Amino acid sequence: MIATRLLILGLAGLLTLADAPAAPQSVAVRHPEGLVHGFLSLKTLGGKFLADGDLIQNVHGDRVTSRLVFRFRDGSLHDETVVYSQRQYFHVLTDRLIQKGPAFPRAIDMTIDSAAGNVTVQYSDDGDQKVATDRFETPVNLANGMVSTLLKNVRSNALPEPLAFIAATPKPRMVKLAISAAGVEPFSTGGMSRKAMHYVVKVKIGGIPGLIAPLVGKEPPDAHVWILAGDAPAFVRAEQPFFADGPLWRIELVSPAWK
Repeated sequence: MIATRLLILGLAGLLTLADAPAAPQSVAVRHPEGLVHGFLSLKTLGGKFLADGDLIQNVHGDRVTSRLVFRFRDGSLHDETVVYSQRQYFHVLTDRLIQKGPAFPRAIDMTIDSAAGNVTVQYSDDGDQKVATDRFETPVNLANGMVSTLLKNVRSNALPEPLAFIAATPKPRMVKLAISAAGVEPFSTGGMSRKAMHYVVKVKIGGIPGLIAPLVGKEPPDAHVWILAGDAPAFVRAEQPFFADGPLWRIELVSPAWK
C-alpha cells in the first residue's frame, strides 16, 4: 500500500492575503500510517515529464516522519518533510518545505513548529536573502504536508469541516481548505478495473481578501486528489499548482522499469 501524504503542494505558495481560520477538530485515525517508500512522477496536464519523486516514510511509536522530494530535470527541487502524530487523531508537529530552482518563481524555505507556534520563512527577494518569523496559535486540524493522508481517513459521506493550512509566502498566511467529494471515477491497473473517490480541495480566503480575490483574478484554482477506497485506502493521483499563479501539475504513482 502506498500510504502517501501528498499534500496539496501548490497551496503552499498560492496566497498573499488571508484571515486566520477557526480550527474545529482534527481528522480521526482510521488507517494508521506505516513504513513506505513510494515512487512518483510529476508531469504537466499535457503529459510532459517534469520531475522524479520519492516518498520516504518512517514510524516510531505514534510519530510519523514523511518526506516528499521531487527532483526536476532542470535542477529544481521541491522537498517537504512533515512530522506528525497519529494517536487517535492526526496532528502536525513540524513541517519544512523547500522550493528552489528555475521551476519556481522564488526560492523559499518555510518551517512550522506547532508546539512553539512559530512559522519561519526564508526567501529570496531580488537576489537578497530575507527571513520572516510569525507566531500562530496552530490549529489542531493543520493539514500542511499531509492532505492526502487525511483524505485516506475521511468518509466521503461525512467530510470534515474545512482544514487549516499555512501558505508558504514571504509572510505566511493561514487559510482554510474546504473538502468536497466529486464522486467515484474508474481507473485500471494492468487489466483490472478499479474505482477511486475524486476529492476537490478549495482554498477559502476569509474576510475582505476573500471577497476581493475573485475580482482581481487571484482566487486559487481547486486542487484534485483521487483516493482508492476500501479496507486499505491508497493515493492514486493529484492535480494542483505548486506555487502562486502556477499551472496545474499532475502527481502519479510509477513502477520501477528494468533494463
